[in-house]
Amino acid sequence: MCGLAGVHRGAQNQIDSALLLAMAGELRHRGPDGTGLYLDGPFGMTNTRLAIIDLAGGDQPLSEERGRYWVMQNGEIYNYVELMDELRQLGHRFTTSCDTEVIAHAYEEWGPRFLDRLNGDFAIAVWDRERQEVLLARDRFGVRPLFLAELGGDVCFASEAKALLRHPAARRDLDPVGIVDTFTTWSTLPDRSAFVGIRELAPAHYAIVGRDGIIEERRWWDLQFDPVDAPEDDLVDELEAILESSTQIRLRADVPVAAYLSGGLDSSVTAALAARTVGPGLHAFGVGFSDQRFDESAAQDAIAAELGVQFHRTTVGAADIAAVFPRVVELAEKPLLRTAPAPLLELAGAVQDARLKVVLTGEGADELLGGYDIFREDKVRRFWARSPESKLRPLLFARLNRWLSTDPARAGAFLGQFYGRDLTNTDDPLYSHRIRFANTARCLRLLRPDFAGRAAGDTDPAERLIGSLPPAFGGFSALSRAQYLEVATFFEGYLLHAQGDRMLMGHSIEGRFPFVDVRLAELAARLPDRLRLRGLREKYALRRVAARLLPQQIHDRPKIPYRAPIGGVFFGPRKPEYVGELLRPEALEAAGVLDAAAVGRLVAKFEGGTARGVSETDEMALVGALSIMLLHEQLVANPVLAEPLKPTKTVIGDAVQAEPVAEAV
Repeated sequence: MCGLAGVHRGAQNQIDSALLLAMAGELRHRGPDGTGLYLDGPFGMTNTRLAIIDLAGGDQPLSEERGRYWVMQNGEIYNYVELMDELRQLGHRFTTSCDTEVIAHAYEEWGPRFLDRLNGDFAIAVWDRERQEVLLARDRFGVRPLFLAELGGDVCFASEAKALLRHPAARRDLDPVGIVDTFTTWSTLPDRSAFVGIRELAPAHYAIVGRDGIIEERRWWDLQFDPVDAPEDDLVDELEAILESSTQIRLRADVPVAAYLSGGLDSSVTAALAARTVGPGLHAFGVGFSDQRFDESAAQDAIAAELGVQFHRTTVGAADIAAVFPRVVELAEKPLLRTAPAPLLELAGAVQDARLKVVLTGEGADELLGGYDIFREDKVRRFWARSPESKLRPLLFARLNRWLSTDPARAGAFLGQFYGRDLTNTDDPLYSHRIRFANTARCLRLLRPDFAGRAAGDTDPAERLIGSLPPAFGGFSALSRAQYLEVATFFEGYLLHAQGDRMLMGHSIEGRFPFVDVRLAELAARLPDRLRLRGLREKYALRRVAARLLPQQIHDRPKIPYRAPIGGVFFGPRKPEYVGELLRPEALEAAGVLDAAAVGRLVAKFEGGTARGVSETDEMALVGALSIMLLHEQLVANPVLAEPLKPTKTVIGDAVQAEPVAEAV
């Protein structure tokens, strides 16, 4: 894993190395093991390296033997061994054993179609010296981030927006459209970011920036749900085989690989498969909570004992979350609606303290194999919609919300009203997610009308989402449509980034995700609905695999969503000083994003006691307000600029330089 940034400057103007090294400074946490610099006339790029594969020879940039294609990447190509063998048979000669060099040879051999052959998590830049164009590409699920901006005639790219904000033409302003996106769909959609003029390259897309600076973008892969009619046992066997292989190739590294162990099914399966290879030397890490409502320590201990791994727990309390939350927001670079990333930042710190660099995690199983309540809720709503006058069918929601109330009649009345909104509008492409989007959009009440009004000229985020759906979407089953939407919003925009990549990279840790393997994703899309969601039993096929790996009390354990405390973190006897400072009416007015009166009413609710009258939506709104103000303070109004880095490897054109270049060329 690394950091990546670059500038394509048209009209043959020479690129400024000082700008690139300033951008690299903002990415140092992503790669503390070295800084690469590449310069070739109007183009330059830089890389901060986290050394995982070929520690001695893998410094970037790297090229193929002719020196035409120069590559930098953030991420890993897990099947690089097989690709290297194939390319050698085609006549290619390698000078390193690094997966990054494979990219240069693969692009020379197959052009942009080489992306189809990659099994990995990556953001890639390939400079073609002959055509004077750069290919930028992002992995299938956008595990590794990549942002784009056109600034002062330059086309710029970087792993994080803060690097792009170092460009002299960048505007340090929060984008109303990006904020409205987040307060609706949980994250900015790829055509935006939290900052004006900066957007993401969408997952599974590549862009070619030509000599003239024109950007051509294409989607190179998509998740196509097309269930097959095959024996159930054969599909479960195939799922197990692919999951075992996907875990094994993610153990490829020249440094030790650890695993996260949350206490849930997904991380337990990956840890069990990893332990088959690593044995009792496998280090596993889990987060515990001093607040027992959120703690899964007992389950973690049981799994760790069963697997015989070396288990490390990081226990987090409200004060710990409050202390790191400003750093969480700075790393996430977007508004948040949960505090859940904060304990994961602490957990990544524990991995770093153990002198480790790589962890396996279980993300992706719920999205691809049918694990979330939103899929079960959609199924029950559609069942109810076939007989909307039924009084019995909505009672099924109580099975999905046992935590809500001990009074079944009271809970049933509330749930019927909650889930009954637009019940019969089942042709809506966003049917499965409309309730979530409507609840999240209640946070929009906190925005100043003039600020939100600046987003009014753009299409509503839900409508932009509909416009991005593939032509085949309407032919997917209801469950498949819900899964596709979950991947395209919550998973890619929030879970893999704010809660995944950014918190791991905050402590220079690379996360690897066996469930996001392309082979597993495509198999999951071929599974019949009944193997993803059997009745209301989630992840049915995965549970059958888990039964072969784990004791019954572990693989049959009900799913417990990962959550973290909110209200007690920011209010009460240990209220952090920055909360009152940021939410002062004067501070809110100066930032110009949030309505001071609306925020004041929200604060009064929490000050009146977090146990009474505070809803989940209120908690989301509070986190949203605080994170917006922290974003404004840390990255807009008063940024602390990182020191430029000095290159440890410099290439100009096709020549490696003996001494680093520190001046503009």
